Amino acid sequence: MTERIRVGLADHPYDIVVGRDLLRRIHELVEFPIKARTAALVTQPAIAGLYADAVEGSLRNAGLEVVRVEVPDGEVAKDLQVLAGLYTTLARIPLTRQDLVVALGGGVVGDLAGFLAATWNRGVPVLQLPTTLLAQVDASIGGKTGVNLAEGKNLVGAFHQPLAVIADVATLATLPDRERIAGLGEVVKYGFIRDSRILDLLESDPAAAKRGDPDLLEELVRRSAAVKASVVAADERETGERAHLNLGHTHGHAVEALTGYTAVLHGEAVAIGMCTALRVGILEGITPPDLLGRCEAILTELGLPTTAPQLDRDDVWATMARDKKADAGVRFVLLEGLCRCTVTTPDRANVDRAIDEVEAG
Repeated sequence: MTERIRVGLADHPYDIVVGRDLLRRIHELVEFPIKARTAALVTQPAIAGLYADAVEGSLRNAGLEVVRVEVPDGEVAKDLQVLAGLYTTLARIPLTRQDLVVALGGGVVGDLAGFLAATWNRGVPVLQLPTTLLAQVDASIGGKTGVNLAEGKNLVGAFHQPLAVIADVATLATLPDRERIAGLGEVVKYGFIRDSRILDLLESDPAAAKRGDPDLLEELVRRSAAVKASVVAADERETGERAHLNLGHTHGHAVEALTGYTAVLHGEAVAIGMCTALRVGILEGITPPDLLGRCEAILTELGLPTTAPQLDRDDVWATMARDKKADAGVRFVLLEGLCRCTVTTPDRANVDRAIDEVEAG
């Protein structure tokens, strides 16, 4: 079943389309700009071999000329030098302001191609075609784009809402187990901040989630995308409620950055960060202790980490302080209860104690 989830932004509403075998039907699902003639298809070699031909065929059925542009596999693609090369490629096409960029791949491609589109000719449309669980439930939705610096993740970026998001859950069958399971870290987060039914589904059959049961994953993608769509529609620029989506990200992003963006995957880092945030909340007298037990039990059943690598604490604090969401101190999203979030700047001693506990396991 194909389902459309509306992101109801006043200035730029768009649809998230969730279903199976959608990449061959893009021309039926998306309303392209009338004057568009060329699509720059940004992807990575591992993804291109699986899906690029189908996507190119569908884009041509929409009347577009397609130029495929491949960037390196992995998080290393979210780099200023890679971005500079893409600008040169678009100039040589040339890609006009009426044309569009298409992002085919995981969160790395979506973030990179989205920022490329946001900054090329002062902004051209971008169509997001996420092929990983993490990208389908999170990275492709909401218009956050960017590239990494050694000092932190996504420090150079822009808000640039997509033309549409086509989440073809059939692509999840080709994911390596570790990458699919890592994506469940963000899914768990949605369960704790907004839709507790997600937690019920994961707890009822964690083995099915781990092995990638298609029906379960499709429901998890729909529910997670619906949560993010509603939050983004209420707070596009992260001035209030949208910050709740960052549960687990404050410490998680530091772990991810300080391990080189490769040793710990993003969803794994979020899982670690949630354990930290829940411990901080307990120490601050905000979070009911039973939530930590439930979270750690779910993460363990899914094969996600609940302990952090030991990192230099000064480096951790410096990285958290540089985070783009920091504001007059290091902010944490904490839980006052299930699906009840608050954003606060906790006592540093409590954060250190929580990190000590997570690193000690």
